[in-house]
Amino acid sequence: MLVGDDRGAYIGRVGAHTLPIFPLPVVLLPGAVMPLHIFEPRYRRMLADCLAADRRFGLIHSSQGASEDALAPGTIGCVAVIEQTESLPDGRANISVSGGDRFRFLRYVPGGESYRVAEVEPYEDEAESSEQLDELADQLRTAFQRAVEAARSLSDDSSEVPELPLEPARLAFRIGSLIDIDVATRQSLLSSRSPRERLTMLHAILARAIDPLERRAEMHRRAKRNGKAAAGVEPIP
Repeated sequence: MLVGDDRGAYIGRVGAHTLPIFPLPVVLLPGAVMPLHIFEPRYRRMLADCLAADRRFGLIHSSQGASEDALAPGTIGCVAVIEQTESLPDGRANISVSGGDRFRFLRYVPGGESYRVAEVEPYEDEAESSEQLDELADQLRTAFQRAVEAARSLSDDSSEVPELPLEPARLAFRIGSLIDIDVATRQSLLSSRSPRERLTMLHAILARAIDPLERRAEMHRRAKRNGKAAAGVEPIP
């Protein structure tokens, strides 16, 4: 199934191991949940092998239509942990994966499988001051709360704000998976080894969106109140 004796087999480089690779034009962030539709025969085979082993494969961004051989060494990916599977009668499958640890793609390795297997190595954050990170994390949580409340006011959505992780190092990953940002920005988040950088990046994105969202939300609330008054229902001041 894999090069070496098992999925975690070391193949010469300290900390390096092999991992089935699924290149897709998306970015999976640690802690995020993503649905996938598996239809190609080689990835059906990969799914079966992963389910028979540790339920993990590597999801790595590859531009739409790009050759898998063009994947650059050093590209950062995310381990996808298979959480749920739904097998379809024709052999296809719908699955749900959660984002695990990050990895650095080193190279494809030869093997007998139809899907790709790669040599990868762990990709960890650099150490930073926890006091500064806590302050930045609090600022990002506040900005996210304001943005979510405004957006849900606009859509008359009364559901609760999504739960956020306590760890500052993972906070930007979680928020980055919940807001509408482009693939390039998601890949930048995934590739950043600085929690401070990630928190600052997401706060800047939300800060630009908050004022317009809150203005639109206030206009929406006023329009609703005016509508009630026009219908003969006077809102209580």
